[in-house]
Amino acid sequence: MSVAQSEEWSQWMRRAIGGDEIAYRTFLQSVTPHLRAIARRRCRAWGMPLSDAEDVVQDVLVTVHLKRGTWDPSRPIGPWLATIVRNRAVDLQRRRGGGGRIAVPLDDVLETLGVEPDDGADDLADAERLIDRLKDPARDIVRSISLGGAGVKETAARLQMTEGAVRVALHRALKTLAALYRSETT
Repeated sequence: MSVAQSEEWSQWMRRAIGGDEIAYRTFLQSVTPHLRAIARRRCRAWGMPLSDAEDVVQDVLVTVHLKRGTWDPSRPIGPWLATIVRNRAVDLQRRRGGGGRIAVPLDDVLETLGVEPDDGADDLADAERLIDRLKDPARDIVRSISLGGAGVKETAARLQMTEGAVRVALHRALKTLAALYRSETT
């Protein structure tokens, strides 16, 4: 990842946090191939199946969405993303019985290397296909918040639901999507 790319992602994320749905969608589409490359490297380095990389990427995207407000806009976004990938890979390895401690060299923590070429079009099409399998209002909530970058409050008002109900529905829908994705990749 180049310095220019990191700055561009940072600008999109700043705008996304400010409510710009197009900037958020652009950020997610642009950053996903980079996340996938990091996840693949982690899987290779830690002896995990490469197929686990996609599970890590999905977990990372959910985490980025839910925790985007914790990113410090004055700092580079690359290390923040790399840390999330590392943490989700560790979590997945533990969930799958990957054993005890995982030693992570300091250089890996600081690593923010280039991206494997990928335009992300297949990922977006796959996501849309899976989202289409959800029932309303879950489908609308996922599209609004996860893809559109809308906030919970805005989505709740539009759908005439409570914010709590939207959060619960989003959480359940994302779990359903993860299960659907895993069932298709096995």
